Amino acid sequence: MRLRLEPHDEYMHDVGPEPNFNESMYFNFYDPALGLGGFVRLGNRPNEGKGEMTVCLWLPDGRVGFMFQRPEVHTNEAFNAAGLRFDVVTPFERLDVRYDGTVLLLDDPLAMADPRAAFASNPTAPCTISLQYRGLSPMFGGEPDEASERPGEEFAKGHYEQLVAASGTIAVGDDSWSVTAYGLRDHSWGPRYWQAPWYYRWLTANFGEEFGFMGSRIARRDGEGTRGGFVWDGERLHLCNDFHIQSTWTGADRYHESIAATLRAADEDGKPIEWRVTGEVLSLIPLRNRRDGLVTRISEGLTRWTLADGRIGYGLSEYLDQIVGGMPVGLGE
Repeated sequence: MRLRLEPHDEYMHDVGPEPNFNESMYFNFYDPALGLGGFVRLGNRPNEGKGEMTVCLWLPDGRVGFMFQRPEVHTNEAFNAAGLRFDVVTPFERLDVRYDGTVLLLDDPLAMADPRAAFASNPTAPCTISLQYRGLSPMFGGEPDEASERPGEEFAKGHYEQLVAASGTIAVGDDSWSVTAYGLRDHSWGPRYWQAPWYYRWLTANFGEEFGFMGSRIARRDGEGTRGGFVWDGERLHLCNDFHIQSTWTGADRYHESIAATLRAADEDGKPIEWRVTGEVLSLIPLRNRRDGLVTRISEGLTRWTLADGRIGYGLSEYLDQIVGGMPVGLGE
C-alpha cells in the first residue's frame, strides 16, 4: 500500500458522500518553563451540518481551561468555527492557530466525566490563543492508494502527523503568557465515527528540536488491529514496525496514570533498533462521545516522558475506549 501526500493536502478536501465525512486538524503543545500545555481541535462534518470544536489548556496553577462546542458547519471551505481558526501559511512548514472565546475553568478536570454537571457548576473566563506552528520533523502518513479499513470501521481516509514547535501568546482571564513550546499536529479527512475503534492508544512526545516520537495502537473488536508510529532523531524519521504499551490504572473509573512503551524500527542496514520510554500522567481530563446508545471515552493525559537514557520530554497520552459494563474495554493494554 502506497501513501500519497502533497502540499495541497494541507488545505481542505472535497466532501465525500459518507454521512459521517469529517475533516479535522489538531495541534498540541507544552512549554516546560511555564508548565503550560494543551491542545486544540476543529473538525468539519458538513454532511451532518455541524462541527466539533475543542480547546483544552493545562494551566500553570493546576487548573484546566476547557471548551467544547458543536457549531453549525455546512461547508468544508475552511477551518473556522466557534471562535477557533487554523490557517496554512506555508504547507508543511508554517501554520497559525487562533482562538477567541471562553473556557470553563476546572479545579478538578475529572469533573468532565459528567459534562453537563461540569458546565453547570464551574466558572468560565475569556480566552485568547495565538500560536504560530513551525514544522520540525518530516511528515508522517498521507492518503493510501487503496482502502485500509473495513466498511463501518473507517476512522480516516487520509491522515498525517508532524512534530512541531509553537510560539505565541495565550491569555485566560487576567493572566497571559508568552509561549515557547514543542508539540505535534495532525490532519485527517474521510469518514469518522468515534465508535469505530474498539480502543486505541495514541502517545505523542517532544523532547525539543531534535527528538520526538508518536506511538499508535489501534485495536479491533475481532482482531489484533495495528501497532506503529515513528521516532524522529533530528536527522531521520524512523518508521516503527512495532509498538507495545503497558498501562497502570487508577480510580474506580480506571484512568491511566503511568505508561511503559517500546517502539521498534530498523536502521539503515535493516538491523532492529528500539526505544524504551516511560510516562507519568501529570493531569488527565476525560471526554465523552455518544452515538446510537454507545459510549466512547477519550482520556487526555498531559504526560511527562522519560527515555531509557534519562532524557525528559512532554506530550499527551490519548486513550480512547468503548465503555462496556461501565468499564473501558482496553484495560489489558
